[in-house]
Amino acid sequence: MKMQGEVVSDKMKKTIVVKVTVKKRHLKYHKIFSVIKRYKVHDENNEYHTGDIVEVESTKPISSEKKWKVTRKIK
Repeated sequence: MKMQGEVVSDKMKKTIVVKVTVKKRHLKYHKIFSVIKRYKVHDENNEYHTGDIVEVESTKPISSEKKWKVTRKIK
């Protein structure tokens, strides 16, 4: 599974925090709303910084919280 998101923190070694925003529609009222989730993502070479737009994909667990890795930088 692949997702796009914005890097909001790069203060940890080999780890970045990525904010992913998904638009959903309410089942009853049909209003569109945003759901924001933050994922800890593995960044082996510390090459991504705050503000970058990146693509992440799921991988085997690297640690207790990291189950994602960066595939490429979009912007």
